[in-house]
Amino acid sequence: MISSSIEKDIADTIQNVSGELRKISLKIHDNPELSYEEVKAYALLTDYLEQKGFIVTRHASGLNTGFFAEYSNGPGRRIGFCSEYDALPGVGHACGHNLIAIAGLACAIATKNLLEKNHLQGTVVLFGTPAEELGSGKITMVNNKDIQSRVDYCMMLHPMPLDGIYAPMLALDSVKVEYFGKPSHAAAAPFNGRNAVDALMQAYNNIAMVRQQTLPTNRVHGIVTDGGNAPNIIPDYAAGFFYARSVKREQLYALKDQIDNCFKAAAIATETDVKIQWGQEGIVEDVFQNTTLADNYVELMTKEGVKFHSREWEEQQATGSTDFGNISYAVPGLHPGFKIVTDGPNHSHEFTLAARTEDSHWRTLRAAKCLTITAARIATDDELFEKVLEDFAKGKQ
Repeated sequence: MISSSIEKDIADTIQNVSGELRKISLKIHDNPELSYEEVKAYALLTDYLEQKGFIVTRHASGLNTGFFAEYSNGPGRRIGFCSEYDALPGVGHACGHNLIAIAGLACAIATKNLLEKNHLQGTVVLFGTPAEELGSGKITMVNNKDIQSRVDYCMMLHPMPLDGIYAPMLALDSVKVEYFGKPSHAAAAPFNGRNAVDALMQAYNNIAMVRQQTLPTNRVHGIVTDGGNAPNIIPDYAAGFFYARSVKREQLYALKDQIDNCFKAAAIATETDVKIQWGQEGIVEDVFQNTTLADNYVELMTKEGVKFHSREWEEQQATGSTDFGNISYAVPGLHPGFKIVTDGPNHSHEFTLAARTEDSHWRTLRAAKCLTITAARIATDDELFEKVLEDFAKGKQ
């Protein structure tokens, strides 16, 4: 267990950069950028990290707005943190990625300070991971072995309407479906056409019906992205974009088969051709929370006065998805949610406003302090580290 003086050092370091982090958070919040387009946030973060003495690798993993920021004082534990900084279309930073960005900064800077003072031996890496909302920056990094080759364990924080660890973060894959028909005059000769929009609508209805015969924890939702050009022409092209989610990746594979059958059946019924394209990077994994990392974080947050529901209660709650799941199956990982005060859920206008408040900033840094202390405990205690590895091995079985 680390000393109280080290814990104080972590708290003081984060407090000392609080004003700088607040400015960065507001700049990112007030200039929302969509997935893979986070050029301003990327420049802001990488420039700041270089000023703080990190070795920064820009355009990491071939991602235009991805980066690695590293500091090392020699052999030892290799600690990873993540920052996200993309926004959502229409509602801006309604998932609080401006807060996630500075949480990663706070953890990395505080850990670097411990390394500089030789309280720890090893390495800290901050992964700048773009496109969490409408892409998969972390999946690209995992597929390129850029996470697991650099760190022994990795953690990040996420603002939520409540504090928690174990609410399921669902496995997810996206799919684009296209139907190809035959145009004709919609009034004079509709029988000569093959209606691609009808095919897409039938597919939509098929999915609605299959919900009765799939797990109640599964989720399928989508939109029409192309629905024809004019009502007096039988549309020869239509397209849709869907998400499929399940509690576990094995369940997602089965759900994808059901969805494929829905798409194919609609093509047969309407005598159209269909093209199905699932996500190119691979599925977003469910998040496998490392119990030892979680127990230490919860203990520290509880000392700060934070209250958690039981693990059993949390596991019954419905949530979203995150590509941190892929990291959690590559190296031991932890992805806690920390509460900010808001009148709405994530992805709402109310959450966008809450992500900008001074109170949310304070809550972010409190959670970052506890996550950094957790990281330091594991780095200095061989027995704890072995427990982390044992938990990870169980989840990989």
